[in-house]
This record gives sequence, C-alpha cells and structure tokens, in this order.
Amino acid sequence: MPQIAGGCLCGKVRYSASGDPAFVGVCHCTDCQKFTGSAFAIVVGVPKPALTVEGTLSTYRKTSDTGKWTERKFCPACGSSVTDEAQALEGVVMLEAGTLDDPSWVKPGMQIFCDSAQPWVQLGGDMKAFPKMPG
Repeated sequence: MPQIAGGCLCGKVRYSASGDPAFVGVCHCTDCQKFTGSAFAIVVGVPKPALTVEGTLSTYRKTSDTGKWTERKFCPACGSSVTDEAQALEGVVMLEAGTLDDPSWVKPGMQIFCDSAQPWVQLGGDMKAFPKMPG
C-alpha cells in the first residue's frame, strides 16, 4: 500500500489518507489545465472519509456544461492546487499528485477528456483513454 501523504508548497496545508487509492488518472480538461497551470492534471482519487486535511483550503466551485459542479481547493497562502471534488464522483476526493510527499508510486490507469488534450501531449503506457468523462 502506498503512503498517501502530502501538502502544499508552503507547508501550511498537510493531508494524509488511509487505504489504497480508488483510482489514479490523468485529466486533460481545460479546467484542470488552468487549475494546475500545466497541460493536464494527475490525480489520485481517495474515499472522502479516508482523507484528513490539516490547515485551511480556499474553494472555487464551477458548474460544468452538464450542470454538475467541481470544487477545486487550494492553499490561500501559496496558491498550490491541492484537491478536487466532483459532483459526478460523489464520495471521492482527488489529490493533485504533485503535492504528494512521495509521488514515485503514482501510475495513472486512465486518461479522461482526451478531446481537450494539447496536441503535443503523447502519453505512453497502457492507460485507458476516454474522449470525455466516462459514464
């Protein structure tokens, strides 16, 4: 079982989760690109009851074209993207993999919103790829 612990850049927010992740994936949606400041987000999904957060996170909520919301949480001091919660994935919190203390074990098993992927992004491996959010 991987150690799921991490925090923001300045250290004012720390988190840990018990148990195995529900999934590890890559998201190419344009909102994730903006939230991470990168071409995609790598997230580790954990059951919400398994997650403990110390410190204060600020929240930004956006409703998508489908009418479902996503809450993005970040450190108000340093601006680090820390977690996402999506109405479509009730009971799961997605941790931004770059905030893990040890991300060496992270191996995404799927990529979503591939229709929004930057044309120069070519991810290898045996990941399942979906044009949008799978049903």
